[in-house]
Amino acid sequence: MDVGVIGIGRYVPEKVVTNQELEKTLDTSDEWIRTRTGIRERRIAAADMNTSHMALLAAKQAIEDANIQPEEIDLILTATVTPDQSFPSISCMIQEKIGAKKAAAMDISAACSGFMYGMVTAKQFIENGVYKYILVIGAEKLSKITDWDDRSTAVLFGDGAGAVVMGQVSPGRGILSFELGADGSGGKHLYQEKYISMNGREVFKFAVRQMGESAVRVIEKAGFTKEEIDFLIPHQANIRIMEAARQRLDLPVEKMSNTVGKYGNTSAASIPISMVEDLEAGRIKEDDLIVMVGFGGGLTWGAILMRWGK
Repeated sequence: MDVGVIGIGRYVPEKVVTNQELEKTLDTSDEWIRTRTGIRERRIAAADMNTSHMALLAAKQAIEDANIQPEEIDLILTATVTPDQSFPSISCMIQEKIGAKKAAAMDISAACSGFMYGMVTAKQFIENGVYKYILVIGAEKLSKITDWDDRSTAVLFGDGAGAVVMGQVSPGRGILSFELGADGSGGKHLYQEKYISMNGREVFKFAVRQMGESAVRVIEKAGFTKEEIDFLIPHQANIRIMEAARQRLDLPVEKMSNTVGKYGNTSAASIPISMVEDLEAGRIKEDDLIVMVGFGGGLTWGAILMRWGK
């Protein structure tokens, strides 16, 4: 059975925080942020908007786009490191709010790789014939765990949510290959106590190497070549890391998703948010071969090769 995306949705908060605004409170500049990260602005959720609220809005769009009813969803998976609380999970909250009465529900904690972990998990359940429709969400309110006095991290992160409904697709479409991985020894380089703490140099080195290697491996695993890839959706963490992955695949600039400038790093939400934007803009077309690749705290990583279409 071929498994892929049959519905998409996203939500980003209305409030925009620009680099110029951060200049007023941090020892930094718009030029410094842009040249090192590619970020111009980011979206920040209101104090009374939780991660679950953003996830719900993205989920509703994805379900409507899939042209199914909430009652048909068999499983809800939400990738997040910023749940509203330890429990109940965001997935359980979504299940109740959308009326997905028969759906099982659980959250996934794999940081910025979480959405791909969710997609691959969904693929197994559907491929095995256990479930028919699975809702996969990536949602984060990183602003609540960001130290806004720390210029090394405050400039990087934003809030938002993206969602997909996964199900059976036409032969030859959907997820063709994947890779998931983790290296717990690197957890000390990117973690949260009260706020996000990051060893930028070590994370950068890891990400540049791992994203490129993983992208190449999923292409080769499916029997394709770099020249056959139509589009790359990297985790939107830092333009220099993203560019390294693009160059590893020898892709022109226009064949790489780039939403980091508008939204910053939204962790598990970054790839689904980018997917929706690129589809709406016509940069992803029917039957395109797409590579999605990312890395995150853990340290974790994941890559997926898929042929777009239902």
